[in-house]
Amino acid sequence: MSVGTRYHDWLVELRRDLHQRPEPAWREFYTTARIVDEIEAIGVDELYVGPEMLASDARLAVPDDAALEDWADRARAAGVDDDLLDRMAGGHTGAIAVLDRGEGPTVALRVDIDGLVREESTSDTHHPAAEGFRSRNEGAMHACGHDAHAAIGLGVLRALAESDFSGTFKLIAQPAEEQIGGGKAIAESGHLDDVDTLLAVHVGLDHPTGEVVAGVDGFLAVRHLDATFSGEGAHAGGHPGQGRNAVQAMATAVQNLYAIPRHGDGSTRVNAGRVGGGTASNIVPESAFIEGEVRGETTELMEYMWDEANRVIEHAAEMHDCAYTITRGGEAPSATSDVAVVDRVATAARDVAGVDTVRRRDDLGGSEDATFLMRRVQERGGEAGYVCIGTDHPGGHHTATFDVDERSLPIGVDVLSNAVLSAFADGRTNGK
Repeated sequence: MSVGTRYHDWLVELRRDLHQRPEPAWREFYTTARIVDEIEAIGVDELYVGPEMLASDARLAVPDDAALEDWADRARAAGVDDDLLDRMAGGHTGAIAVLDRGEGPTVALRVDIDGLVREESTSDTHHPAAEGFRSRNEGAMHACGHDAHAAIGLGVLRALAESDFSGTFKLIAQPAEEQIGGGKAIAESGHLDDVDTLLAVHVGLDHPTGEVVAGVDGFLAVRHLDATFSGEGAHAGGHPGQGRNAVQAMATAVQNLYAIPRHGDGSTRVNAGRVGGGTASNIVPESAFIEGEVRGETTELMEYMWDEANRVIEHAAEMHDCAYTITRGGEAPSATSDVAVVDRVATAARDVAGVDTVRRRDDLGGSEDATFLMRRVQERGGEAGYVCIGTDHPGGHHTATFDVDERSLPIGVDVLSNAVLSAFADGRTNGK
């Protein structure tokens, strides 16, 4: 019986508990506490929590104090003790566990732990609702599998704690991926600077249970933007000419954002995902906003889109005699999985029970802030790769009916623990 199969019931219970308490970026207080409890039960040599495991100033898209306190109160009501909440004060969530087994390579596995801001389905055809582990945090949901990622990561840590290897293993439970806000803070924390091999993992991505992708590529570099427009209100019937219409400026900007010329060097994207403004039907709107993003096949192409988006917003505001501001939000660069890592994962996956198909590579077609970690390790002479563990999911990622096939949990543990042990057996270090 494989390690993952022996852990099956524990993995399912853990994943379901996390699924019931999804928490958005930088508010993963209960999630971090549950992960810490499991790490301490497994037994590790070092454990870092919150500000001990990330560079605080490098955090992106951190919510305001009121939102942080609200979610801390929810975690407290769910049983998280005040001492641990104090360690996570200010939204310093996440944890890093370290197994130190002496001389040898340092291998890290990164899993993300945050949920999404969206409602979960209540349909009796939705498995979590039917089985009683639907989200208890209304307005939040694990709609992308991060509950499964955390369970798989802890499963790998447990498997390695029970095995023999020479070297150091780090499990990185990273907050704030959905807002692409946490990867940079981990990359700049110093905890990656001795890492020789880094793995990151995702479930699903339209790959079925039993399929493994050894190296995911095609990450689009991304940057979020928040634009505001400020005009002047006036009575829309009596004195329309006395106003300066901020919604007109916003609408002009939205129209022209989508008209930014494509680039000959590769794919580019722009999206105005949330827009709004004004106060009433009979008032010339004096304020408006755009929450959007730009992406590019490379970091350089994303920067091209960012510059063009800034130009469009500036001129739209000027056209309608409005002031404007543009604020950078979360962001992540592009990255590529190293051949050596792809080879190692593909070999490890072929011997795992339940794996039917091993694909060497596939393109994500989206963005992920694990790229910050990947590039940090690669720039310092190490190797990195992004692995997909297939799972049947009845709803698409980020939808109200998303769920994971729990048969994929032990598969993920076996594939990744085998790949990590293979890295230790290779004994490759980057010379540090």
